[in-house]
Amino acid sequence: MGGARSGKSEFAERLVESFDSPKTFIATSEISDSEMRSRIEEHRRRRGMEWRTVEAPLDIASALDDLGDEEVAVLDCLTIWLSNLMLSEGETREGVDRLMLALERCRGSVVTVSNEVGQGIVPENPLARRFRDEHGRLNQRFAASCGLVVLVTAGLPLVLKGALPGSPA
Repeated sequence: MGGARSGKSEFAERLVESFDSPKTFIATSEISDSEMRSRIEEHRRRRGMEWRTVEAPLDIASALDDLGDEEVAVLDCLTIWLSNLMLSEGETREGVDRLMLALERCRGSVVTVSNEVGQGIVPENPLARRFRDEHGRLNQRFAASCGLVVLVTAGLPLVLKGALPGSPA
């Protein structure tokens, strides 16, 4: 996890590249304008042709269910997914619960990208405050269930939990 443009997606992709396994990118963003189209195209170019891309703006659980035993995926990102969920369904608890269950039964390995949105000022409107609070709880649930948690700032990884592959435990 990390802030906007902290290098977290690139770090997640490099981590997955270190595995000799089929690679999948689970994308939660949708093309909403030309700037977003450019961002998505740049991400695809960076990953290259050996990555399979699954677009899952809302139904991440199905994408995780479809991963094979040897597959390694980057799920990018929980922040956009939560926003999509809140705007489409309003209620997030059931969606988050479905996602957590899908992670438990997932046969492949998943590297998840998420923003850290709670370190700024308190938002002035109720929806933004609710999003910040829901997102903080989502990050806490993920961190508790993961074996490795990394905070990326200025492109530099800081391991909060676990150990990076190939590093001393």
